[in-house]
Amino acid sequence: MSTKLVIGLDGHSSGDRALEFAKTLATQIGACELLVVYVIEWSPYSFQTAEENAQRHKRREEEISTANERVVAPAVASLSDSGLNAIGRVRHGNVADTLNSIAKETGASQIIVGRSTESGLSKRIFGSSTANLVMEASVPVTVVN
Repeated sequence: MSTKLVIGLDGHSSGDRALEFAKTLATQIGACELLVVYVIEWSPYSFQTAEENAQRHKRREEEISTANERVVAPAVASLSDSGLNAIGRVRHGNVADTLNSIAKETGASQIIVGRSTESGLSKRIFGSSTANLVMEASVPVTVVN
């Protein structure tokens, strides 16, 4: 039986640090599956016309493709080149909720993320995605500086 680790990337250097930590940890563990995840913040709660919804759907598909191409695929390739078993996913939603849901769905034993890069007013009002994940996760969360 292999250990499953979820790695949350944010497209910044904090995600790169989380990826490197996960790579080291997976090497130490041995039989390990790595699930690289990029979550695009997205709220399903908005009121729009049918035309706006069609455009929104198209934009979602474009965002998924771009995130996969620029963030997830290179990370998965880097892990695979190191001899590790890795797959990637891009999802829309709340970062903390989505990472926790994926960990539950896949039976992951841990979530690894980089320290939040959020700052300013939105962080003070809503809290950071990392802090919310640590408080809500159903599995241990490692936050990499």
